Amino acid sequence: MSIPNLLTLLRILLTPALVILLLRHDYANALAVFAVAGITDALDGAVARLMKQKTRTGAVLDPIADKALLASSYITLAVMGHIPEWLAVLVISRDVIILFGVLILILFHNGVEIKPTVLSKCTTLAQLATIFLVLVHMAAGWEGRILDFAFLATGLFTLASGLHYMYRGVAFLNNDAG
Repeated sequence: MSIPNLLTLLRILLTPALVILLLRHDYANALAVFAVAGITDALDGAVARLMKQKTRTGAVLDPIADKALLASSYITLAVMGHIPEWLAVLVISRDVIILFGVLILILFHNGVEIKPTVLSKCTTLAQLATIFLVLVHMAAGWEGRILDFAFLATGLFTLASGLHYMYRGVAFLNNDAG
């Protein structure tokens, strides 16, 4: 197995550890685990490009690892009252809608390749940064209005990205039908 795929699998394995640490209110270690997961996310793509180890498995596993980490973090932190419920619902709903869109495209068009857009990459970055800021806030007792800004910005990016993917999917289906 390639190094990038091992890094992605590590991120998947870190996800339940993060949830357990959050539920135990061990915020400092949860922050450390989240930071390691974030580093593996940055490294797996960089190593795959540098070592020419891009694989189909990696292309499938990487977004699964990202979604597992983000969904678990948003759900857990919202249930614990550290993230607004509306934001968790928005983040999860966007991913579910994208998943159903991809399934529809696969059903109607064999071999459709979905590539992330710049907007979706910015959305993922905003979602990760928000979790990081919340964990720093919880671990260090840090206070600040930046969390309100992060929640709003992440919500706007998530909404815009979801609408953009929906537009692209409908346009693709309409172009193919004509």
